[in-house]
Amino acid sequence: MAKKSKEIWKVYKNVFSEFTLRTIFKLSSEGHFDELKSPISIGKEANIFSATKGKDKVIVKIYRLESCNFNQMYNYIKQDVRYTNLRKHRRQIIFAWVQREYRNILIARDAGCNVPKPITFKNNIIIEEFIGDKDPAPMLKDSKIKNKTKFLNEIIKNMKKLYKKGLVHADLSQFNILNHKNKPYFIDFSQATTTKASEADKYLKRDIKNIVKYFKKLGLKVDKDDVYEKITK
Repeated sequence: MAKKSKEIWKVYKNVFSEFTLRTIFKLSSEGHFDELKSPISIGKEANIFSATKGKDKVIVKIYRLESCNFNQMYNYIKQDVRYTNLRKHRRQIIFAWVQREYRNILIARDAGCNVPKPITFKNNIIIEEFIGDKDPAPMLKDSKIKNKTKFLNEIIKNMKKLYKKGLVHADLSQFNILNHKNKPYFIDFSQATTTKASEADKYLKRDIKNIVKYFKKLGLKVDKDDVYEKITK
């Protein structure tokens, strides 16, 4: 086991900073996952991996400490009443961003939304439930929808549940909705904003615009004002 860990460390060292490596191995040693496996998404701000946990899988999302746009993160988070005392310091903002994602997903789950279960978080890493079967569930943009109208209505219902619980996703689109067994699952909740935030309504209307535009391209007749009323009434 020690030899295996040493070999894994060497591989990871070419990808992650020493600080992130320590966090990865801390979470692994606590039993939250066994080993990182396939990369699902490699981005400028975060790397997303599947990981083994016994016979199961989990998702490990690792925010990149050096390339995250922490100024943009701060613009979202400074409106959040839960983080009014947060100082504009890169690592503090990124760590708060990760914690915020965890807390927001808990709220979404409590509201009855289809979202991955948040398992734990530490520093710049969050671990979540794996949505999918053998492979990760595809993004909406990459999937075939059996019943477009039903799928859209499910998205709207989830947006309404979230809104009634006091949250707006604030970055909803075909890129962060998964299609698992013909049901929408919302992901990426770090930027989700409380409905009390000054720009919450603007973000909600932007989310609606993104969804309406996508489903119009799929041939559905849908009006963004009608969707807004369904969510907020």
